[in-house]
Amino acid sequence: MKRHNETIVSEFLLQGLPIPPEQQGWFLTLFLVIYLTTVLGNLLIILLIRIDSRLHTPMYFFLSILAFNDVCLSSVTVPKMLVDMQSNHKSIPYSGCISQVYFLLFFTCTDNFLLAAMAYDRYVAICQPLHYTMIMRQERCILLVAWSWIYSLSHALMHTLLSTQVSFCGDITIPHFFCELTALLELSCSDTSLNNLVIFIEGGMVVIIPFTFIMGSYICIWATVLKNPSAKKFFKVLSTCGSHLLVVALFYGTIAEVYFFSSPTMSGAKEIAASVMYMIITPMLNPFIYSLRNRDIKQALKLFANKVTFCKSNNLG
Repeated sequence: MKRHNETIVSEFLLQGLPIPPEQQGWFLTLFLVIYLTTVLGNLLIILLIRIDSRLHTPMYFFLSILAFNDVCLSSVTVPKMLVDMQSNHKSIPYSGCISQVYFLLFFTCTDNFLLAAMAYDRYVAICQPLHYTMIMRQERCILLVAWSWIYSLSHALMHTLLSTQVSFCGDITIPHFFCELTALLELSCSDTSLNNLVIFIEGGMVVIIPFTFIMGSYICIWATVLKNPSAKKFFKVLSTCGSHLLVVALFYGTIAEVYFFSSPTMSGAKEIAASVMYMIITPMLNPFIYSLRNRDIKQALKLFANKVTFCKSNNLG
């Protein structure tokens, strides 16, 4: 009977954001502005790091990769969400849904490892300053990013292939604004115990291990600072690490809210709001967090603005 009820699914229906119809236009404008700000802000960070030789350091190398990753992460879901907000039939093809699952897993996993690499960079800079240039040489930085991509590709591929093995019956409506893996598996009428086990063990490790590494790095940093405490050293550490810590808190805080601290009694609207925070809002905030609290980025931005002004004045002249 179970096999008889299984159907070949060609598309899924997305429930979308829980927004009243009369407010759709306002929220469409809001999310469009957020998306454009995310793309332009992160691309500006990449451009500034590229053109300013003073920013050719390991910390800004990792920041440029993170900025590019954030643009890609937002682009996987937001354009489709904006289109759906103008449509009554919020559907996504099966292949498109599986592709969305894959790229979301890849870019989210990469974010985890990039934040860990940035924490390691700060640890070496503060705890082993004399060996910083030797430890954080260009080859090692590229290798750290390469391994992050390789593992993220494997992580995303494994979960995506497992999700293609499950079958679906009648209900094909995903209670979300994108193809979220756990929500997709809940629609299945086949056995998903292996999928859930892999998500719990391997997926949990992908989040917990980098987070533990980040916390360990900062424990060592503060232990080093407290050995010879001084206001100057404290504010220096705060200025170099504060932005990264704020991004870590936003990223892991919202992920924990969705995947670790959520309960069956948690409303779908609250879970969707937390997903919006870590997938849409956080990538937009990252450029502002790093630029507003970073003197080097501010100086590079002023230099870039002066160059643009100079070129415009020459063209007009």
